[in-house]
Amino acid sequence: MVAVAILAAGRGTRMKSDLPKVLHSLGGRSLVERVLHSLSEINPSRCLVIVGYQGDRVKDSLAGVINHLPPIGSLEFVEQTEQLGTGHAVQQLLPHLEGFADDLLVLNGDVPLLRPQTIQNLLQTHKTNQNAATLLTAHLPNPKGYGRVFCNGQNLVKEIVEDRDCTPAQKQNRRINAGVYCFKWSQLEKVLPQLVANNDQQEYYLTDAVKFMAPVMAVDVEDYQEILGINDRKQMASAYEILQERVKDSWMAAGVTLIHPDTITIDDTVQLSPDVVVEPQTHLRGQTVIGAGSRIGPGSLIENSSIGENVTVLYSVVTDSAVKNGSRIGPYAHLRGHVEVGESCRVGNFVELKNSTLGDRTNVAHLSYLGDATLGNKVNIGAGTITANYDGVKKHPTTIGDRTKTGSNSVLVAPLTLGEDVTVAAGSVVTEDVPDDSLVIARSRQVIKPGWRLNPEE
Repeated sequence: MVAVAILAAGRGTRMKSDLPKVLHSLGGRSLVERVLHSLSEINPSRCLVIVGYQGDRVKDSLAGVINHLPPIGSLEFVEQTEQLGTGHAVQQLLPHLEGFADDLLVLNGDVPLLRPQTIQNLLQTHKTNQNAATLLTAHLPNPKGYGRVFCNGQNLVKEIVEDRDCTPAQKQNRRINAGVYCFKWSQLEKVLPQLVANNDQQEYYLTDAVKFMAPVMAVDVEDYQEILGINDRKQMASAYEILQERVKDSWMAAGVTLIHPDTITIDDTVQLSPDVVVEPQTHLRGQTVIGAGSRIGPGSLIENSSIGENVTVLYSVVTDSAVKNGSRIGPYAHLRGHVEVGESCRVGNFVELKNSTLGDRTNVAHLSYLGDATLGNKVNIGAGTITANYDGVKKHPTTIGDRTKTGSNSVLVAPLTLGEDVTVAAGSVVTEDVPDDSLVIARSRQVIKPGWRLNPEE
């Protein structure tokens, strides 16, 4: 069994934000949520999140995504009312882990790029060697500012020296402490009360606990970018670039074509099928799923939506919606608010759909707005048709039956039902229900007055 502690109490002053640092979003997930997802391969028995600054906000955020997290045992929150260093944070666990006899994994809530395999390897090394403590370390190209870790030939830690205390020779060592630890809790709980804040920052450091434990082993991470922390917006942008490179490399290896990948962004929550083509300037967000053979973009945004197979989405925005197989969206269409588009439909130029359902082989080709509408199969919506669904107080529904056609510049004033096989004459303003097999003409008769003109100004 293993318990996990995540340090998430700090404000993150260099972020220049009222939002707690661990709640800043990186590729569709908060930083702390990403840390929780990195636990997917170890199945911990308990997970304790140490909170401080705006702790309730952190709790509420994680409560909102709990169903999307991997199995992490019970999610518990521990208060750190004062932020006095990493050692002080872990000291807050003492009453919560009383009687616990297994291993404690300590992670940082602002280190979001750790791979699950790296954590699994750290934990496995710790258990296999029966270490008192195991540190994750990395070899940095430029280790300036980081504490150096010195080991013997068996990777047993001899000492950890802060950068400012290193001799010129010691500074040549590029192995640094990543701040990720696995401890035998029965030993750590005895050491934690002995920590002292004998430093310029007057803080209690977890690295000091390591000095009183043995054996302590270092495990080098293969990709040093995994251990990069987030302290400011520039580092956030750098982390996003790393994450995007991982995601896009993975999808291209899985048979997805990305045309000009540098212009494309894909959240790692997105699911793509083989033979999907993603064109330049396209962005895929949230819980989006795209079926095989679909072509997305150029210039499209898809967010929290399901796109079927062999669908095209050109220069369009689709949010919180579903598009079934073989349909064509765009250019310049906007689907939002739980739209459902059936199979082999066409939603064309400058069309907006909101909270509406289209049956199979239904076309809304151009210059139309449909809100709160339910359309049957093989409906054809003429150019400029709109549903007037809002009366200033409430939204009202429009229902259109199979094979009905609306002429150009029709206005359907909801609440309204058009039956099957109805034809709406161009320019009509329809305010009453229309039965099946009907032609409805709802416009003023054209009047012509020959020889009429305005009197010229005198």
